[in-house]
Order: sequence, then structure tokens, then C-alpha cells
Amino acid sequence: MGGYVNLAYDYPILGAFWTIMWIFLWVMWIFLLFRVIVDIFRDDSLSGWAKTGWLVFTIVLPFLGVFVYVVARGKGMGKREQDHVKAKMDETDRYIRETVGATGPASEADQLAKLSQVRARGDLSDEEFRRAKEKVLHS
Repeated sequence: MGGYVNLAYDYPILGAFWTIMWIFLWVMWIFLLFRVIVDIFRDDSLSGWAKTGWLVFTIVLPFLGVFVYVVARGKGMGKREQDHVKAKMDETDRYIRETVGATGPASEADQLAKLSQVRARGDLSDEEFRRAKEKVLHS
């Protein structure tokens, strides 16, 4: 018994735990590798040669390349991701505003302005204008 060492595989539950842990770490590593590659292509401040150098470094020596990239350029990764998300949200908001503005109902201010014009022409009585205004403001 003196030289015998209990390994994780002597206990099936512990062996399953270690297997799951290694699979988890491997998946996280693949995720980080792809995240770094996406960041390399997304960064507009890098020249084409710099992007090529980082890409070759992360593919030829993936562990060292990714860790060096995260240490050297990791601080800007979050900012670049935020800028990318903000740009996408702004683009989506602009598209929604254009689409809704072209076909959707007018804003409350526009509706009230039109009601005032109709009232000024004499097509609405004061009571009708008041009811229509309340409907616009409370709908």
C-alpha cells in the first residue's frame, strides 16, 4: 500500500466529474479562440498586416497566441464589443423609426396639430375637439 496512489478513476463519480470538467474547459477554450478571432477581424485600428500576424499567431500557437492577445489587447475587446452592439442597436432603431414613421400612426404632437388645424377651419366644434384631444392623449 505504500506506493499506491488513488487516482480519480478509482472512483467513478470523481472520474465523471473530471471528464465533465475537461470537456467544459475545452469548450470554453474553443469559445475564447473564436472570440479572439472575431475581435481581430472586428478591430478597425489594426492594419491588414497586423491582423494577419495576430491571426497566424493564434492559429499556429493557439494557447500562447490567445493568451498573449488577451493580455496585450484584452482591455479593448469589451469596448469593441460594446461599440459593435451599440452600432447594431442604432441601426435597428433607425430602421424601426423609418419603417414606423412611413406607415405607422403619427405621434401625439402631430395628431394634436392636425386636430388644431381641423378645429381652426371650423370642421370641429370645441366639444368634439376636446373629446378627440383626450382620446389622443389617453390612447
